[in-house]
Amino acid sequence: MTSPSSPLADIPNLLRCETTPREAALAKAAEMTHAVYPHDAVYGQFCTVQDYIDCPPEDVFDYLADLRNLDEWTYSTRHFEPVPGATDGLHVGWDTLADDTRIYAKVVANREALTVDYHCAWDQGDELWMIYINRIIPAELVLKKPGSVLVWTNCRHPYYDDNPNRHLVADPNRVWVGDMWPLFYAGHRAELDNLKAILEYRHSRGIPVTGHVVRAGASV
Repeated sequence: MTSPSSPLADIPNLLRCETTPREAALAKAAEMTHAVYPHDAVYGQFCTVQDYIDCPPEDVFDYLADLRNLDEWTYSTRHFEPVPGATDGLHVGWDTLADDTRIYAKVVANREALTVDYHCAWDQGDELWMIYINRIIPAELVLKKPGSVLVWTNCRHPYYDDNPNRHLVADPNRVWVGDMWPLFYAGHRAELDNLKAILEYRHSRGIPVTGHVVRAGASV
């Protein structure tokens, strides 16, 4: 039992062995487990996709950390170029999913931690509120085999539901990225499938994974 003097004593609804017998805890777990879940219960506030990729973690990191590679594996983001005068790595490209909308982005990456995050926003680059969080995990640690596990998460920022920069949109009928939130899982799943296919194809054939994007007839 949690003693009255415990620092947890006043916190309600904790599920701990000191306060909840094993049989009651297992019954609660069974009650929380369903054969079918409403879409919003799973993807209402967070959207996560994950997969095993038969490619070394360092190579996956190098590929994701190069913003130009979004041209290859995403469905619609294209042609990122540095923003003139930007000192923080800010780039601007196009999102063809929304009638050639401008999308601003920068990479925040940590090679030691194997994290690659994309900080993005439609229409403006002052507040990069669309955050694509990527964690690369050596598969040897978690699956006991070579390769990588990639976990990619998006959080439902309030701007997905209410665009604060409507004044920057020339076409009032343009789709807003937040309107597509119910499709985020399916869309990101398809893009992760693209990423996996590209990396595994190149790695299995000894082809460098990055450095293949072609624009205007030149390899970059």
